[in-house]
Amino acid sequence: MAGAVDLAAEKFHALLVEERTDRVVVLLNRPDVRNAIDQQMVDELHVVCAALEQNPKVLIIAGVDGVFASGADIGQLRERRRDDALQGINSTIFVRIAKLPMPVIAALDGYCLGGGAELAYAADFRIGTPNVRIGNPETGLGILAAAGASWRLKELVGEPVAKQILLAGRVLGADEALGVNLITGIHEPEVLLDAAHDLADRVGRQDPLAVRITKSVFHAPAEAHPLIDQLAQGILFESEAKFDRMQKFLDRNAEKKAARSAAEGAGANTETETGEKNS
Repeated sequence: MAGAVDLAAEKFHALLVEERTDRVVVLLNRPDVRNAIDQQMVDELHVVCAALEQNPKVLIIAGVDGVFASGADIGQLRERRRDDALQGINSTIFVRIAKLPMPVIAALDGYCLGGGAELAYAADFRIGTPNVRIGNPETGLGILAAAGASWRLKELVGEPVAKQILLAGRVLGADEALGVNLITGIHEPEVLLDAAHDLADRVGRQDPLAVRITKSVFHAPAEAHPLIDQLAQGILFESEAKFDRMQKFLDRNAEKKAARSAAEGAGANTETETGEKNS
């Protein structure tokens, strides 16, 4: 078994990485090439994934300098041949990101194209700024979007829109992306990361085990249901968090009911200035 990955001890060059108690924030950091995804960035994303597989936390991914990722590094991509394609260099890391135990939030600004878009598709949540431009222009370069878009995108936006993006090179602006639910919110650039953290906070208020199991069940194949739901619920029904959280819920309701009863009783017994009792 591999040793524990300490993100604080790792030296990153293509990424800026910040680890917090319940989340990790990753900024794609190749501003000179609009955060194009190269082999080094892929390798460093694998390091982040290894850490999050060992110690599950929410992952927030964004880019520096007003750009998420303009795509794969064309200089490297041009030199790749058949054997490189069969290795699935980008698709492998995007699948790994999608399968992380806790949710992944992609905070999109500016260009989110090609491999950058496919990285965003692998996230559980996508939010953006008014400047977002998201799409897959790969066919214009003589290749296909082979790192997830060909099958993920139609699940996200439906087949007709996915075909426009993949076959006709359509690039969506922020309002269009919001309209087809490719992103779920639009925020000004200066508060984009704040919005991502707000979403991470909402996830953080849930029970971590319930979130992890729900994510796994959500992505299970159709034929696995309803058995997988029942088995997963069986695990959660025995968890300590389930008993604690439900008891707190019942206690809060009892306190609210008692407070309402006390208020109603006090109101019924008060007298007006004329000496009449309120009814």
